[in-house]
Amino acid sequence: MTVWILFIAAIVLFLALDLGVFNKTPHIIKSREAGIWTAIWVTLSFVFSGLIYWLYQHNYVDNPENYTPAIASMKFITGYLIELSLSVDNIFIIAVIFSSFKIPQKYQHRVLFWGILGAIFFRGLMIFFGVILINKFSWMTYVFGLFLLFTAAKMLFKKEEEQFNPKKSFVYRNLRKVMPVTMHMDGEHFFVKRRHITAATPLFVALVVIELMDVLFALDSVPAILAITPDPFLVFSSNIFAILGLRSMYFFLAHMLDKFKHLEYSLIAILSFVGIKMLLVHNYKFPEWVSLGFIAVALLIGIMVSLYGSKKEE
Repeated sequence: MTVWILFIAAIVLFLALDLGVFNKTPHIIKSREAGIWTAIWVTLSFVFSGLIYWLYQHNYVDNPENYTPAIASMKFITGYLIELSLSVDNIFIIAVIFSSFKIPQKYQHRVLFWGILGAIFFRGLMIFFGVILINKFSWMTYVFGLFLLFTAAKMLFKKEEEQFNPKKSFVYRNLRKVMPVTMHMDGEHFFVKRRHITAATPLFVALVVIELMDVLFALDSVPAILAITPDPFLVFSSNIFAILGLRSMYFFLAHMLDKFKHLEYSLIAILSFVGIKMLLVHNYKFPEWVSLGFIAVALLIGIMVSLYGSKKEE
């Protein structure tokens, strides 16, 4: 438990520094600043894979699957890339939510900060129960596998006119039924008093909608990473690094989302591959380098095709 406690303490420490030091004053996060933080988080993630090697080499963390240090590191990187790639769709939804509720850029970081705290909590719960289900009922791997293939097919055949509208969402409509909501901003406050009534501001509404959408996206991402490994520490840590890097990636890509419209096909390919892997897990296990290689190549091709396509359109 020592490693778990230290890892969670490090997360809490960084989040405290993030809100209390690095972003104490609300400001518009420029692409350069976001790019630097994105590079920092990606670098830290790969450095952490080296720490994973050391932890598993010296048995400082539980190793229920008896992984060698090298395999543990590769599974962490593979899981991290899966979570990072599946976060792209999340970035698109976040942009739509902020635009719909007219959230000023300088307050968007605050919303995402608190959204990440909720995401860590709910992802932790889902991972905990997901690992229990897979370890207790081996047939759950088939359920998760079929679910991932269904999700991939749904993404592939999605109609162009199917656009997400936050103001028509189930969360927004029902939130207005349980508490007063005002569309007037009051700085970075989530709540404001209006005629002796405490009402939720657009910042809080956006936070709740983003939180629920993250839970829905986790229904895809958690089974996907459980296909790579059921090791709780590897699943949780790779999820956390992807989530912590999501904010800076959002601000880095926010103005370039149209250039990556073909990346969705990479996500479809990754979900399909992982789904098939889960269905075959009791009969054939793909070598770890095959999983890592397929995911990396799928992402690279998606990025290259998207950039080439946007350049050609210009």
